[in-house]
Amino acid sequence: MTFQRFIALIILLIPIFTAGYGIKLMRDTLFGQLISPYQTLYVQFFVGIIALAVGIWLIGGFILHRDRKNNKVAPRFQNKKTPS
Repeated sequence: MTFQRFIALIILLIPIFTAGYGIKLMRDTLFGQLISPYQTLYVQFFVGIIALAVGIWLIGGFILHRDRKNNKVAPRFQNKKTPS
């Protein structure tokens, strides 16, 4: 049981580090620091925005999925049941 929780923690850390890397890229762009794989500051800032958005989107999706499973969301966020 604890090994599964450890693996889940490791998987959850991936989007957190992705969002942190996006913040770092945007901060470096504002201070004029160009990181080597990027050609211009504009590209670096755009990649930072994308990384931040993907990280926040994955974390938010995980939290929404977990709360839906435990029935702790508002009625507008609940899964809609389709009649069969």
